[in-house]
Amino acid sequence: MKTTIKEAKNYIGQEVTIGAWLQNKRSSGKIAFLQLRDGTGFMQGVVVKSEVDEDTFATAKNLNQESSMYITGTITEDTGTITEDNRSDLGYEMQVKSIEIIHEAHDYPITPKNHGTEFLMDHRHLWLRSKKQHAVMKIRNEIIRATYEFFHDNGYVKIDPPILTASAPEGTSELFHTKYFDEDAFLSQSGQLYLEAAAMAYGKVFSFGPTFRAEKSKTRRHLIEFWMIEGEMAFYNHDDSLEAQEQYVAHVVQSVLKNCALELKILDRDTSKLEKVKTPFPRITYDDAIEYLKQEGFDDIEWGEDFGAPHETAIANHYDLPVFITNYPTKIKPFYMQPNPDNEDTVLCADLIAPEGYGEIIGGSERINDLELLESRIEEHGLDKESYEYYLDLRRYGSVPHSGFGLGLERTVAWISGVEHVRETAPFPRLLNRLYP
Repeated sequence: MKTTIKEAKNYIGQEVTIGAWLQNKRSSGKIAFLQLRDGTGFMQGVVVKSEVDEDTFATAKNLNQESSMYITGTITEDTGTITEDNRSDLGYEMQVKSIEIIHEAHDYPITPKNHGTEFLMDHRHLWLRSKKQHAVMKIRNEIIRATYEFFHDNGYVKIDPPILTASAPEGTSELFHTKYFDEDAFLSQSGQLYLEAAAMAYGKVFSFGPTFRAEKSKTRRHLIEFWMIEGEMAFYNHDDSLEAQEQYVAHVVQSVLKNCALELKILDRDTSKLEKVKTPFPRITYDDAIEYLKQEGFDDIEWGEDFGAPHETAIANHYDLPVFITNYPTKIKPFYMQPNPDNEDTVLCADLIAPEGYGEIIGGSERINDLELLESRIEEHGLDKESYEYYLDLRRYGSVPHSGFGLGLERTVAWISGVEHVRETAPFPRLLNRLYP
């Protein structure tokens, strides 16, 4: 019977064959412990000299790291063979009967010792095989699965906006420019404007795709290429949107807690912090945030300035939960945001700040629905009106109040999994000085 490590629990007491790679091994004179992986999980294979032929035991003792094989044996409940340190995370192991080598690896570069970050990034194609990196990618996968589940269960239609665009939601200063035959084009920094068009056709829509920012930043929160999950909703005001955002984030966190308990354990994640992530989320206005920061000794921030990482972290630490900062000044936000009727120097927007220093994970707002106001904002921002004619059409033909948001996947993965740097949350991250592998 051929199976996988993940499904081996269904075959306790039975003999099965698994295609696997050798992650690591330890051996004594009479027993060898093989740490196996197959992409679905990690499991220990126990080879007892007295229970196999000489060739099999010699093969087990001489296997090199990352050699591939078909390994056959009986699945048993793991009782911590020899010592408690050998206990499997999964609670079962294989009592090995035979090993068929597929390919014997030699001089695998990532050995069981400490390596520098640059070395590991140069070997990202191999580093993905490690236990902790595997756990991060499984959590990323669960966040994506839970995302589709949430939006489909709540009546959203998936729309795929283009990656090549002629205009930009937030100006072109941080966009990658390219030529589209004889026209100028840019790699997308957001699908928002196209999702707004789709929302006028389908009511509630979402997208999930790559976005690009030519921002020359080296912080632990920034990537050049990242994936964005965006939602856009017709007939939703700002408060409606905030409620949808917090329900979405809470759903994702609870799904990871439920379905990735082993991965969170491998990463030593303090899950008690995630268990507190339930709706409603706290909210603080930009004005009150400025006042709070001043009280906490942040004299470097003035009204009208955007928050930096230390400011966001201080605010988030005060709540120890995801927190919405609402109603930022108009002058530091994009042209399309609806003015705040209570203070027209601010707009109806919010950034969702993750706790534990992970920063902004969502930006959202109510969109301007008045044609004249939007035209004036486009002019004020020095944008080419002709490039936005399709966007203005949405206000000419049946304009309605509508709102939307965008969540950065990699920052969210970093927060939920507890890893320090977003470079570990993308399979092949694109950084300021890294385009390989």
